Amino acid sequence: MQLSPAYYDWENETIEKGRQEGRQEGRQEGRQEGRQEGRRELVKSLLKTRFGQLDKGLSKIINPLLELSPDQTTSMLLQSSREELLAKFGKR
Repeated sequence: MQLSPAYYDWENETIEKGRQEGRQEGRQEGRQEGRQEGRRELVKSLLKTRFGQLDKGLSKIINPLLELSPDQTTSMLLQSSREELLAKFGKR
């Protein structure tokens, strides 16, 4: 069966469009992961600066802190004592 040139053009355009969409999604996911990793590093740095070291207890509260908005996370890290942070986030 012979396919028309229009079909081949459509097929090539569809494949190229799919590739472009895939690359765009990949870039977006990469940027999102980069932002999340940067935020994680910032939280770790703030915990180390405030409390001197990042022990097991403080390491466990990083993920729960990242579930908050950036403003909430910053406020909690700057205003709460170590004990308050562990009491609020250490049991999750």
